[in-house]
Amino acid sequence: MATLRQRKGIKGWDASHDHLPPEEHGKPGTKVLSGRVIRKALSFTVGGTIAVFLGGLTSFYVATLHENDLWFSNIEEVEKEISFRTECGLYYSYYKQLLHAPSIKQGFQELIYDNRTESARTINILERMNIYQEVFLGLLYRILPIRQFLEPVYFYIYTLFGLQAVHVIALYVTSWILSGTWLSGLLAALWYIVNRIDTTRVEFTIPLRENWALPFFAVQIAAITYLLKPELKLFQKRLTLLAVFVSTFLFSLTWQFNQFMMLIQALGLFLLDCFDLIPPEKVIWLYTIQAACLQLVCVLQFFNSMILGSLVLSFIVSALIARKLQKHLKRGGLLSRLGKLFLHVLLVMSLTFIINGSVKKILHLQSDEHIFKFIKAKFGFGVTRDFDANLYLCEEAFGLLPLNTLERLSETLLFCAYLGVLFIVVIAAVVVAFQNLGCSASIPPMDKKGRGHISLKPETAYNLMHTVLFGCLALSTMRMKYLWTSHMCVFASFGLCSAEVWELILKSLRLSTPQRISVMRYSVPILIILYLYYKFWPRVADEMSELREFYDPETVELMQWIKSNTPRNAVFAGSMQLLAGVKLCTGRILTNHPHYEDKSLRERTKQVYQIYAKRSPEEVHSILRSFGTDYMILEDSICYERRHSRGCRLRDLLDMDNGHIMDGPGENEPDLTPSPFPRFCDEIKRDLPSYSTYFTPVFKNKTFNVYRLAKKK
Repeated sequence: MATLRQRKGIKGWDASHDHLPPEEHGKPGTKVLSGRVIRKALSFTVGGTIAVFLGGLTSFYVATLHENDLWFSNIEEVEKEISFRTECGLYYSYYKQLLHAPSIKQGFQELIYDNRTESARTINILERMNIYQEVFLGLLYRILPIRQFLEPVYFYIYTLFGLQAVHVIALYVTSWILSGTWLSGLLAALWYIVNRIDTTRVEFTIPLRENWALPFFAVQIAAITYLLKPELKLFQKRLTLLAVFVSTFLFSLTWQFNQFMMLIQALGLFLLDCFDLIPPEKVIWLYTIQAACLQLVCVLQFFNSMILGSLVLSFIVSALIARKLQKHLKRGGLLSRLGKLFLHVLLVMSLTFIINGSVKKILHLQSDEHIFKFIKAKFGFGVTRDFDANLYLCEEAFGLLPLNTLERLSETLLFCAYLGVLFIVVIAAVVVAFQNLGCSASIPPMDKKGRGHISLKPETAYNLMHTVLFGCLALSTMRMKYLWTSHMCVFASFGLCSAEVWELILKSLRLSTPQRISVMRYSVPILIILYLYYKFWPRVADEMSELREFYDPETVELMQWIKSNTPRNAVFAGSMQLLAGVKLCTGRILTNHPHYEDKSLRERTKQVYQIYAKRSPEEVHSILRSFGTDYMILEDSICYERRHSRGCRLRDLLDMDNGHIMDGPGENEPDLTPSPFPRFCDEIKRDLPSYSTYFTPVFKNKTFNVYRLAKKK
């Protein structure tokens, strides 16, 4: 092999190490071929076994952490349900609802014609929310003979923990495909595990939509990576396209933010296509799969308007139209191609906004307007008092990525390795892009020592664009870091185990030989694996042996009181997060809930939250009764909130939206005025006649105060 490489010259980035003619070995070709097949089969078996083992280990790890943190197997059912906090509880409630329905048919009807999630309104849960996964698990649990030995809650959480195995195996396989060695996959999986705090949060937010979606997204990335390899046979290409379609569909079906992730992915494919870094026919296939999956999900969600008006569908249509209109885009010299490229991008962007604006106007869509308000305010395009936008802006999860995240990732050597690999691959990509745009004439032909053109494999280019774009998303929005950090493990491990990367490094130092390249690509990852084992295995062992217990007696007491002392059809008003738990634990009717992707619900939530604003008792009572409210739950943690700084407390957001001066020392905007009324949630505790006429206290503990509303105004 070394002789052949020296004779041909090192091609650089895309140098081939295979396909040696049998006659050059001095042995019969059949024996050489047989030896290769055996080695490949052995490598595949060993690598595959390690992948499955590490996937199972990850599932066991997060399941053990969840059990140890909550003592989940020993706490009461109500405590188990309360542990599914905020929107997690809302999603799990539909799984529970389907299990308790008299029949599967009636369970479906109750979801399609739901009148308990939003009072005085019948909504289609399957249209509004991405809960097909709960429906599927509910059906499985009812059909399979597992009731006697597995409780419903364990069937649910074990499925999520099992998906973590799928996630890790997909990351392992992606790194293996990119580097050509399963050692890369091993390093990627270990990095994912030791950086658990920054790569997943499944153990404490189990039903969250991203915990369902990200494993399928990782499978999609692995399938696309394999699809972009140039030497695929027809049946391999078809099977891979099927894998891309299925994983894209499942990812889109399980997460309401699918359209924004797919938009970033489509933008990445568009940029790669513009610079000829991936085959154009495969770009068209991927565009088609994205559009088909989104439309299929749209049909399953009863023609969800948010999907129909998504930017990604408009962008894909625009990109395909522009490709047809500009057939000679990739002809000519550098300046000519740059000019055409600029016009191409301008045309695609213009068409995207025209098509998207037209669709939204025709369908009267406003479901995602709060997201664009948030993005506009986040990046400094004007100060806003909009309640919904500020609600997102003040949440830590939607803020910038904290620097201590990068410090933790550096401690495991992940971020350091990632930056090094990223720097090298970006340089290679820039060089290749200019070569493809017509600069190749300025680069000297390959000399006898192998110096010359640098090439970039399509699968490497795709993963580079993926990590760059999702890295930008993670840096700007902390909640999205899990898309980036998991792929960071893949990209860093691929670079350390890649012969092509080490060729470029050693060539720049004039130390490149096949033997040195081989030594570096295996020795460096092995040394890092040993470092991770000796430094972080004791910490992992300590985490798995640390025992805690779930403890929230105030919330447990509240839920038990509601179940025992209120009618089943009673309507409750309160914070979105708490009401999700009320629905799950008690089955009572809600005025509002945490699933925020509906304009009318956002308006309703802001109105219900006037219980924490400076409003008169008559106004608050009128608002709540307009939604059919029977009971109101006030939380001291919101009324006297100290977690956020001034200007980001919920009461501050309400005051600004209402045009009132905020509480406490500090500046206020000049047009804000004093409210004629005190803060409702505080004043009601004085039991004044003006309040007791409308609200009767019925329950109180250290955290919660429940009031029954008078029927009269």
